[in-house]
Amino acid sequence: MSNSQAAQSQKIKHSGGIADRLYTLVVAVISIAAFIMVAYPLYFIIIASVSNSTMVNQGQVILWPKDINLYGYEQIFKDTRIWQGYKNTIIYTVLGTLLNLLVTLPAAYALSQRKFRARRFIMPLFVITMYFGGGMIPTYLLIRDLNLLNTPWVMIVNGAISVYNLIITRTFFETAIPEELHEAATLDGCSHFRYFISVVVPLSKAVISVITLYYVVGHWNDFFNALLYINTDSLQPLQIVLRNILLSNQAFAGGAGSGAGAGAGSYAQQFADQIKYAVIIVSTVPVLIIYPFIQKYFEKGVMIGAVKG
Repeated sequence: MSNSQAAQSQKIKHSGGIADRLYTLVVAVISIAAFIMVAYPLYFIIIASVSNSTMVNQGQVILWPKDINLYGYEQIFKDTRIWQGYKNTIIYTVLGTLLNLLVTLPAAYALSQRKFRARRFIMPLFVITMYFGGGMIPTYLLIRDLNLLNTPWVMIVNGAISVYNLIITRTFFETAIPEELHEAATLDGCSHFRYFISVVVPLSKAVISVITLYYVVGHWNDFFNALLYINTDSLQPLQIVLRNILLSNQAFAGGAGSGAGAGAGSYAQQFADQIKYAVIIVSTVPVLIIYPFIQKYFEKGVMIGAVKG
């Protein structure tokens, strides 16, 4: 190689190295910026929940809490309804998610089988429900006729399957599990039920983790069904209990503002805002604690299951 060719090759390597470093720097900056945009609101809610609300509203709380007090959390946890609400929500979430999985996984498996010709007609029926529904009043009348009103079962049975999760799971079964496995199992005399339980489910931990997280979050945050169908305080989930605590404190703040002077009103509003931030933390922390344990399965499953089939 001549000196000119060697110099040109060295120049190309040098320019390529600069481009690679520049690309890495740009990606790092974008990633850090995205992380800050996602993480800072959550961090701000945490520090605002233990800070003086007046300082929060004035913009003095940015990176560190100021005038720390736990009044918001004290008001929430001293209310005995909160523990009953936690108990009810855990029951609804666990039983509801188990029912969701028992319905979604077999249905997705059946619809993923190419030899099942009826799937061409059944799948559109599922998809139609994503775009069209009976409406609030017909649904309420149906729940009433099924004798589910004001019972725990309305929070468990209602919405037993999510079509979106069904599509994700069906696509995963079609793309990630080879048909040769089923053929080999069939030659060994394995039935569909045995193949599904012994082969498909163990190989589907990723997508099962994904839809489990989706269902858990849906049940945990569900308050609209309870608002419509449950009237008994002892059956109310956590979200309704927190909503009632928040509304009662806001009403107190409004009453204090109109009846006891501006000073008392601003004092009451200060603690109402603090309770508002504490309510957000109390309602989201349990789900945030669960997520890290299934993160690796979640990342894999949501990418594979998102492929259109």
